[in-house]
Amino acid sequence: MCNFTLSKRTKNVNEMENRSLVTIADHSKEKILYMIEMAKQFEKHPNSKLLEGKVVATLFFEPSTRTRLSFETAANRLGARVIGFSDPKATSSSKGETLKDTIKMVSNYADIIVMRHYLEGAARYASEVTNIPIVNAGDGSNQHPSQTMLDLYSIYKTQGTLENLNIFLVGDLKYGRTVHSLLMAMRHFNPTFHFIAPDELKMPEEYKIYCREQGINYVEHTDFTEEIIADADILYMTRVQRERFTDLMEYERVKNVYILRNKMLDQTRPNLCILHPLPRVNEIAYDVDENPKAYYFQQAQNGVYAREAILCDVLGITLDQVKEILS
Repeated sequence: MCNFTLSKRTKNVNEMENRSLVTIADHSKEKILYMIEMAKQFEKHPNSKLLEGKVVATLFFEPSTRTRLSFETAANRLGARVIGFSDPKATSSSKGETLKDTIKMVSNYADIIVMRHYLEGAARYASEVTNIPIVNAGDGSNQHPSQTMLDLYSIYKTQGTLENLNIFLVGDLKYGRTVHSLLMAMRHFNPTFHFIAPDELKMPEEYKIYCREQGINYVEHTDFTEEIIADADILYMTRVQRERFTDLMEYERVKNVYILRNKMLDQTRPNLCILHPLPRVNEIAYDVDENPKAYYFQQAQNGVYAREAILCDVLGITLDQVKEILS
């Protein structure tokens, strides 16, 4: 984990002056439901001029397709202009420019920065060196709060509630920032989690301690069978992330351990929803795509509405203002 530090005084001043979204842990239950309601408004009316005259900078120090494009689509649908990069090799960081200098420089050009970085803690650090909002689009294996908001919106849409759900997390639970963020967000809604992973990729102890401290029920499994997933309301599949491994032989051992096939869904609950942050590799067979329980492509579409809500919220636009303008 990268050890970014700032003085306490600088941190406090900057936290008061911006509305960054660094971690979903900062959101209360009321704020999560508020953001879901705002996303619903944008699903009904995705195009507006709410951010006309604003500039959104997308700084992606790590590869991305869905997150970057959905943020840029959200910004464009809201009337904002988009600047940024998707290849750090084409920027001054390849010349040795520090993250601090990059953030402070881009802050002169934009009203908000959406940033993905390969180092844990990078988004928090960025929020401490600028007064404009930072949206964490993924920092290493740590957090991915915008993905969590679209996941929560997808769960709410398919289940009609966030309360008392059986949520099965499958695959890379060690490095999977999406499952780490989802775990923290669901603490408000009395879930029961099932962690399904090989020993090499099991949920880190720090998150299991978090569950115990928050009163979140969880069960761990190493097998992935029809019987185990029969009671799932949400089946959240994840990719084994090759880029997180320093030992490629270890990656080869675990990359195809769990594959969801259509026949495994025969005895599952009728309300089951299959989610995946994408991209997939081999963990969901293509025959699952036609099953009505498969929701991962709609989940990606929901990302535009959730990220429209995020962009507006961090820029201080309220739900009441959104409703008034979109009505």
